Amino acid sequence: MSVALFTLGGTISMAGTHRLTGDDLTAAMPGLLELGHAVEIQDIEKVPSANLTAAKLLEVVDAASKAVAAGAAGVVVTQGTDTLEESSFLADLVWPHPQPLVFTGAMRNPTLAGPDGPANLLAALRVACSPAARDLGALVVFKEEIHAARWVRKTHSTSTATFVSPNTGPIGHVVEDQARVLTRPLRLDGVQGSPEPAELDNIHVALYTVTLDDDGLLLQGLAETHQGLVVAGYGVGHVPAALAPVLGQLAARMPVVLTSRTGAGSIVRNTYHSPGSETDLLQRGLIDGGFLDPYKARILLRLLLATDDDLAAGFAQYC
Repeated sequence: MSVALFTLGGTISMAGTHRLTGDDLTAAMPGLLELGHAVEIQDIEKVPSANLTAAKLLEVVDAASKAVAAGAAGVVVTQGTDTLEESSFLADLVWPHPQPLVFTGAMRNPTLAGPDGPANLLAALRVACSPAARDLGALVVFKEEIHAARWVRKTHSTSTATFVSPNTGPIGHVVEDQARVLTRPLRLDGVQGSPEPAELDNIHVALYTVTLDDDGLLLQGLAETHQGLVVAGYGVGHVPAALAPVLGQLAARMPVVLTSRTGAGSIVRNTYHSPGSETDLLQRGLIDGGFLDPYKARILLRLLLATDDDLAAGFAQYC
């Protein structure tokens, strides 16, 4: 049995001006022979992860699905780390298979002392081959930690320990060449049906981070250009009182999702009652984003809009 490897570029494949292929990456990786599975490599267009699009990622997920249908035990995707947390979550929302879909990358390229790419890739391949990782959806494997895609975040610009799951911690570890899953989070429904990439290109969802003394001027005209909005509010889901009616007016014209800008924790629903509080905003029609961070809420809203799924039900499972 084989494991499929899709390479998308990023730091893991940067060697000066030269871009490493999947063959190069696996050749530099110790322990490949002990993996026990052949690695079937597909090199995709190599681009910085800042230039990846949701449409391109859906194409990769489709190719990964075909690899699983052809008998792959699991799939590994390498890409740049800048958007890896978003890519893995998008994949998780549409991945229907029990086989693992594992994302990884590197923070130190192969020209630097102590490059982390080979170790991350080997650990990711081991997780993708492991029966213990089945039925967990999309995963992120970094520094021999296994993270659920819906919880993981990049939290440091340069550290090799950048990927953490603030609300839960990792769900497992790679120990002595074995994937050890310590807890199995509930597999959520995600999005029913995968949108066509062209359809997704036509769905525009804005992300607005609330800041001190916010006047909301940047939101003017948004309903004419976008189909949805995610608000990253203060703390448990608060905004300045003057911004509340602006958001309420937008919520009457498009879906507006309320999240927290803090990086961990959920918004609340009925603890505070002043103008601009979470209670006020939800009464004005904003959608409860629960534990979702703003970046993942934007991905979920975009996919739900593209597939005409029930928005309330889609977000309720993350609350």
